[in-house]
Amino acid sequence: MPYTYRDSHPQAPPVPQSARSTHSTGQTYKELKLECQQKGALFEDCDFPAKDSSLFFSEKPPIPFVWKRPGEIVKDPQFILGGATRTDICQGDLGDCWLLAAIASLTLNEKTLARVVPQDQDFGPGYAGIFHFQFWQHSEWLDVVIDDRLPTFKDRLVFLHSADHNEFWSALLEKAYAKLNGSYEALKGGSTIEAMEDFTGGVGEMYEVKKAPENFPEILEKALKRGSMVGCSIEISSAAESEARTPYGLIKGHAYSVTGIDEVNYQGRKVKLIRVRNPWGQVEWNGSWSDNSPEWRSISPSEQRRLHHTALDDGEFWMEFDDFLSHFDKVEICNLTPDVLEENATHKWEVTVHQGSWVRGATAGGCRNFIETFWTNPQIKLQLTEKDDGQDECTFIAALMQKGRRKLKKLGAEMLTIGYTIYESPSNDEHLTKDFFRYHASKARSKTYINLREVSDRFKLPPGNYIIVPTTFEPHQEADFCLRIFSEKKAVTKEMDGNVDIDLPELPKPTPPPEETEEEKQFRTLFKQIAGEDMEISAEELEYVLNAVLEKTKNIKFKKIALLSCRNIISLMDSSGNGKLEFNEFKVFWDKLKKWIGIFLHFDSDKSGTMSSYELRLALKAAGFQLNNYLLQLMVLRYSDDQYQIEFDDFLNCLIRLENACRVFQALSTKNRDFINLNISEFINLTMNI
Repeated sequence: MPYTYRDSHPQAPPVPQSARSTHSTGQTYKELKLECQQKGALFEDCDFPAKDSSLFFSEKPPIPFVWKRPGEIVKDPQFILGGATRTDICQGDLGDCWLLAAIASLTLNEKTLARVVPQDQDFGPGYAGIFHFQFWQHSEWLDVVIDDRLPTFKDRLVFLHSADHNEFWSALLEKAYAKLNGSYEALKGGSTIEAMEDFTGGVGEMYEVKKAPENFPEILEKALKRGSMVGCSIEISSAAESEARTPYGLIKGHAYSVTGIDEVNYQGRKVKLIRVRNPWGQVEWNGSWSDNSPEWRSISPSEQRRLHHTALDDGEFWMEFDDFLSHFDKVEICNLTPDVLEENATHKWEVTVHQGSWVRGATAGGCRNFIETFWTNPQIKLQLTEKDDGQDECTFIAALMQKGRRKLKKLGAEMLTIGYTIYESPSNDEHLTKDFFRYHASKARSKTYINLREVSDRFKLPPGNYIIVPTTFEPHQEADFCLRIFSEKKAVTKEMDGNVDIDLPELPKPTPPPEETEEEKQFRTLFKQIAGEDMEISAEELEYVLNAVLEKTKNIKFKKIALLSCRNIISLMDSSGNGKLEFNEFKVFWDKLKKWIGIFLHFDSDKSGTMSSYELRLALKAAGFQLNNYLLQLMVLRYSDDQYQIEFDDFLNCLIRLENACRVFQALSTKNRDFINLNISEFINLTMNI
């Protein structure tokens, strides 16, 4: 089940220099290292032990792996040897070529590399068997500490390794990323853009090569010059094609990294070339402009040196750009800043981040195809007020990311199919209901719903107010998500229904007996029959009468009004404090009960006797309670069944608990000014969990 977020306000991006320590002891890398040095012991990571559970979750290792430290594998281990370069990345026996392609791109930007791979660590003096790496996760940087025990077979690294056998930074980086995601097996299969974003905190954009814009070479060249990370791949039509080799030496379903783009003069014409790297460190393109192709004979040695052309089987090769367009299908670009693909002028983009959850029965409404529940999804308002310079529209990127799915692989979780839709917003600031979406067309949407970690697209819309609705494709699918909005000019975002508003009428004063209506006189007679000689109704008597009345009420399903619920009702209505209901207190409650039954029947749209939990938001609002998504999710989790239905007794319990909490909050905040520091949302959450 996803975590339900309380804070619906947009967040500023974190300060780049800060990284949160993640070790279970609460200690930082420096503290852990110092402790080991003082003890004279090498670090052993209790959070990611040298056991099979850190390797695989669905199978046993196919061969007997032995965990060894670099000093047990080679005589002179080095962290980085001669600088971290793309040739340091050679794939092992794990299907994580997508990760390796991203690491190869990472080495092209020294500043970015130094952030992910802190340079102040080595195997020299002070070595304590501990290393650390930093990754971006859902709008914050994390510092991941590991020990340097690595899986080996016959004294050779099993997974990622460097071409230099005594260099270990890349193998240790892979281990830290495996720890971040739960295991090495969790790294099997993925999109290069996912790792690129985790290395940079940037925003990814994807291009279908066959549909790329005319200025695609300029886009790629500009991206590489600004340090963006670029990956590419060839699509497969079936699982049988995975890692199949084409006649030209390219691997289908395999992640490559783009490492350069340039032009050469060839036989009197300019030829656009692109440099691509296979993370295997071997198996290369064998067509025009490949390592040993005849085209290079027409290029001067100095020009070849400028292009760093070599005839080594190192996995890296040049090819003509037109051939690249013909043979590759997808390009992924991770922009270190969202303005990379704009004109040459440098822009400072505004960034806001929203954390949220899709919770089944409450806020997991699915896409627009499911109109009955679509409106229940989280809704984020976007105000575009300033046009782009020299333009009539406003540019922004919306990037929707599902969180933690790779780490949940061991529990059977897969990437959900996600996307979003954008609507022009009406003037009010209320959560939009079903009728709005039924009769209003969208203004924009993500290009597709797809089972990737993140879906992002760039939009240009006129100034105005808009609503972004992030969703899974199917309803009832649970996940946490992070929605990032990058805007060229300042934009204001906020989550609809981010506030809690309680509108409860004052409890009515009792009506003197001489002024009673005929109906009230009959009600008084009924009360006397129930209450007995003491003329007060106890919790036990209330339990009996409520269950008797509801059993005779048509079109309502309920299990049983419990004694505890009746005590809560008395607690709400008992103004004298004697633990029982006098006539006027009972009458006020009975009027409430009739109103609540009417609300329940109104929102029982299919007349089944139960109410869909997706209707709870509007039902509670009709009763005077406007809740934010966090509190609504708590109510649904507590009071709905596994079919997302709420019976009347659960609806009644929900209302009684809410009204009790609100009455107490109002009383306490009136008497004690210091109590106002606790807001109504926090107080309801506190009391509902007691």
